[in-house]
Amino acid sequence: MRILVVGAGAIGGYFGGRLLQSGADVTFLVRPRRAAELASAGLVIRSPAGDVTLAHPPTVQADSLKQHFDVVLLSCKAYDLDDAISSFAPAVGPNTAIIPLLNGMKHLDVLEARFGRERVLGGLCAIAATLNEKREVVQLQPMQSLGFGERDGGSSERVRAIFEIFQRGNFNASASEHVMQDMWEKWVFLASLAASTTLMRAPVGVILTAPGGKDFLLGMLDECSATAAAAGYAPAGAFFQRVSGMITAEGSPMTASMFRDLRAGLPVEADHVIGDLVARADAAKVPVPRLRIAYTQLKVYEAQRGK
Repeated sequence: MRILVVGAGAIGGYFGGRLLQSGADVTFLVRPRRAAELASAGLVIRSPAGDVTLAHPPTVQADSLKQHFDVVLLSCKAYDLDDAISSFAPAVGPNTAIIPLLNGMKHLDVLEARFGRERVLGGLCAIAATLNEKREVVQLQPMQSLGFGERDGGSSERVRAIFEIFQRGNFNASASEHVMQDMWEKWVFLASLAASTTLMRAPVGVILTAPGGKDFLLGMLDECSATAAAAGYAPAGAFFQRVSGMITAEGSPMTASMFRDLRAGLPVEADHVIGDLVARADAAKVPVPRLRIAYTQLKVYEAQRGK
């Protein structure tokens, strides 16, 4: 099974690297600068699960991509999706399965419109990772998981075949029979956390110390959950209790990656993660006043930095 990993940054580099380490047939689709870095220093992973240096990992650049792959693992930022699609499109054949690891849902519509519904699986991952100054992949916390599955539910021969390869990567791969529910629950948590911490410019623990802070955090979670429920994916009770506990933990330093990107003056996924949720809430006539304010301030941020 030939796997094309789009990009070799923090996410693609980690999961693709672990697959390559396990013996899988992996090729990284990268830009010229990253190709040169990997050719020189290899793909280096620093991780609580074990460090590894993968010398001369197989790479390809967009202008040289000619052959079809069995699986395309896509982990770009939402604002880079159009460029990513253009770069990996030649790799998509009649039987290619695309596994996107982007947050939210909007990307599914974009990928489906370009490649057809039958080629696009659902997918999600949980990992805290970054590239350091040496361009090494650094896993910041022990958590790591990657789930995927058929968007209509159930299992399939292709999902089982992919899982057989992915489980050897030792990153807690799972073949989900309810991947859309999984993706909506992740979106609810991420949007609640991102909207709250970017709007207040503070981590959860600091927000909780302010008058009304707890009500604000839980109110944001309620709005996101109600939007998911209107779409037919009400967060399960166990999920809601777990997430409620996480965002009301006193002293918690937890923030969203969007908060960290905003603080660093970087682009943010405002439209994909927050704006699309507001649009779906509006279509379902679900009131989301907190979420709407959070989206407005993110758009102001984008306007000031020129996107």
